[in-house]
Amino acid sequence: MVNTDDFIKRLEIILDYYSYSASVFADKMGVQRSGLSHLLSGRNKPSLDFVMKIVENFPEVDLYWLLQGTGSFPKKEDSGYRIPDTSFTPTSQPEETKIDDPFTEKKESVQIPDLFNLETKSSTLSVSKEKNIERIVVFYADGTFKSYSPENKEPR
Repeated sequence: MVNTDDFIKRLEIILDYYSYSASVFADKMGVQRSGLSHLLSGRNKPSLDFVMKIVENFPEVDLYWLLQGTGSFPKKEDSGYRIPDTSFTPTSQPEETKIDDPFTEKKESVQIPDLFNLETKSSTLSVSKEKNIERIVVFYADGTFKSYSPENKEPR
């Protein structure tokens, strides 16, 4: 848990370090001046969004120092802490996807279109014989769609 009084003291150290007034600091961070004023007066507690804006906008501020007072300010070049890369990179889809139906042992393969690239690839889906696909409809971002049905292999 963050001690709000200690957090405010460290925030004031940051303001002094950069020689910023509270209003200039708020403007640089893109937060409302009144919100920063309420935080500095102790009326409000810092939000996660506010803390992350400080760390993102002022690289010299160490997250652990800001929250807990551990570490140093300004941050040393290699504090040993790295923010993990959480960016998502999609991987290619598997060519064949099998779905096992626990209620039946009979299986048949049905060709269905690959939703990411309908023009060049298709995926295989294992479907029980008791269940029949009536149709598959793919909606595009531009408002158009294509409908596929087992009896008519061509899109409508």
